[in-house]
Amino acid sequence: MQTDKVTPFQFLVLVIFFSIGSSILYIPSTLTIGVQQDAWIAAIIGNLLGLLILWFFITISMWFPKLTYTEVNEKIFGKFIGKLISLLFVFMVILFASALIAQSSIFLITQMYPETPITFINLILVIIVIFAVRLGIQTIARSAEIFIFFFFFLYFLLVISISPQIDVSNLEPFFQSKMSSLLSTSFKLTAASTINSIALFMLFPSFVNEIKKCKKNFYLGTLIGGAVIVSITMLCILVLGSNTTASQVYPSYTLAKVINVGDFITRIEALMATLWTLALFFKVALYFYAGVFGLSKILNIREYRLLTIPVGAIVLVISITIFPNIIYQRIFNEDNAIAMTIVVGLLFPLLATIVFLLRKKKFKKDPDFAKSN
Repeated sequence: MQTDKVTPFQFLVLVIFFSIGSSILYIPSTLTIGVQQDAWIAAIIGNLLGLLILWFFITISMWFPKLTYTEVNEKIFGKFIGKLISLLFVFMVILFASALIAQSSIFLITQMYPETPITFINLILVIIVIFAVRLGIQTIARSAEIFIFFFFFLYFLLVISISPQIDVSNLEPFFQSKMSSLLSTSFKLTAASTINSIALFMLFPSFVNEIKKCKKNFYLGTLIGGAVIVSITMLCILVLGSNTTASQVYPSYTLAKVINVGDFITRIEALMATLWTLALFFKVALYFYAGVFGLSKILNIREYRLLTIPVGAIVLVISITIFPNIIYQRIFNEDNAIAMTIVVGLLFPLLATIVFLLRKKKFKKDPDFAKSN
């Protein structure tokens, strides 16, 4: 039985890491392909849109603050349909955890360890995540609480080191993209960083201390994570230019390679690799936790840790078979991931809202319903 509680600061840190995730490595390229030098504007729009969606998610979660997201589904839709929707949610977060595992191994192989078998790296990463989730969400949160300071130290070091290479003319001309292109491109960031944060509602608000503070920290963490993505995107364009940024698979990693401070500090791309690894690990762990804990709720298994190894095996198999190389990874990100995010992460919550409003009088009599609503 899950008894861990997460403090407001720990929750803030988890939200920051989740918002940044793998986006710090590839989002500058994705945005620049769509709107060239206006990518940083698309990033700002994407984050503002994300705050609106986050408000929507939080509103739903506060109807039944003692329940997890999967339990809320059963409460609103009924057991059968609720469990079916929750199963789709669990499938999504497990698939996304697998995709991130594959993404990390592909990056390590292409950039650092070309002779290492991808299966071996995937296996190591899955084992680490299994151990983390078995130790509990509080242990993950405490680790994040420590590593967040290390993360931002490296982040500011990167920004300071790259600043001499900045060319402001790379941002010009401004607002050359059509508004339709800006909105469609920015939505890709919103989907990756905010809509997918529905996974965090397996944690919020039922397993956090001081719900009101955590609610504020949800917004703050999303803003901070978004600011990091905006700044990295802008730096890529300022230093590399929009054409180079768009052509690179990992533009922020390429950005770190061009660092040159007095011909003494050069090519410190390990900084970016470390930043990305930290954010990615916590996002994978949160996805995996949401999947395992959600499945335990659906199957009425009191101890979610019993499912970590079998679900971990599924994640390993998916990461190897569905995402064997970067081509499959990109096809999934561009064609499947966003569609799945919209259906499971946005459409179903909208349906839940409609059903709730139609049956609100009945829900007011439910003991789990928050009387403040």
